[in-house]
Amino acid sequence: MYDLKELKGSQKKYLRGLAHNLNPSAFVGQKGITGMLIGEIDQALEAAELVKVKFNDYKEKDQKKFLTKEIAKATRSHIAGMIGHVIILYRQHKDVEKQQIRLP
Repeated sequence: MYDLKELKGSQKKYLRGLAHNLNPSAFVGQKGITGMLIGEIDQALEAAELVKVKFNDYKEKDQKKFLTKEIAKATRSHIAGMIGHVIILYRQHKDVEKQQIRLP
């Protein structure tokens, strides 16, 4: 399942910096977490390792935290950060040659 250990604070900060200029890859709307949404995020992680997901219809912090954990679990990714209504997810590519991000 999780082949990576938990990210360190410095690694999360590094990933947030890399994600700064990214546009959201997926949007969580009224339907919440759907199979299609998880598939979309999964594909984006496979392609880029680092993605942003934006919450359009969830404004409550606790709700977003819960959904963020569910999305991370479903996509086997790490939460690099949450800024406003945007979460940053990271999942290292399984193929060493396709890994684009080197964590400090």
